[in-house]
Amino acid sequence: MRGFLLDTHVLLRWLADPAELSEQARRTISDGKNHVYLSAAAGWEMAIKKALGRLDYPSNLAEVLGKDHIEVLPVDLGHALAVAELPVHHQDPFDRIQIVQARIEDLILVTRDKMIQTYDVRVLVG
Repeated sequence: MRGFLLDTHVLLRWLADPAELSEQARRTISDGKNHVYLSAAAGWEMAIKKALGRLDYPSNLAEVLGKDHIEVLPVDLGHALAVAELPVHHQDPFDRIQIVQARIEDLILVTRDKMIQTYDVRVLVG
């Protein structure tokens, strides 16, 4: 698999105000030729924050993702177990799973998170 994995905050900016993203990130996400993914873990993170009243997103998120040609990347056991191999630069479990997914699936992680950029993972600054 080759393509791009959107960090949760990049997806949220894409949905709310794409102008907040870097030009390269906007071009990458909007180019229908690129394979763009969102981790199922990002959906889980968003749902938790919504339940806590800290976040809102479209009720038809799956439809919006489909319209934007963003595919959902499931979390499998290999992804989950690979987290144990990461150095502990970052405590956020959602970011850590996205890092290993990007590494295992040969994806470029689109993020603004400087802590993620300390890992051995290819990054496109969002």
